[in-house]
Amino acid sequence: METVITATIIGASILLAVAALGTAIGFAILGGKFLESSARQPELASSLQTKMFIVAGLLDAIAMIAVGISLLFIFANPFIGLLQ
Repeated sequence: METVITATIIGASILLAVAALGTAIGFAILGGKFLESSARQPELASSLQTKMFIVAGLLDAIAMIAVGISLLFIFANPFIGLLQ
């Protein structure tokens, strides 16, 4: 039973690490492209900023979904019930 709990915690930590890394890379690319496009066409900056914030919210949702799944696996582990 301890091996199932250990494997679940390791899997959840890998899930969180990959989600955080993906979100960080996504924000870096998003911010860079926003600054580049605002420098090319300054008159569209407000429209681009609105779209950037929408995409940033969607990027954050990916990390929050990963946190929710990790908490599910850690505190309400469905695999422990299969052992008993």
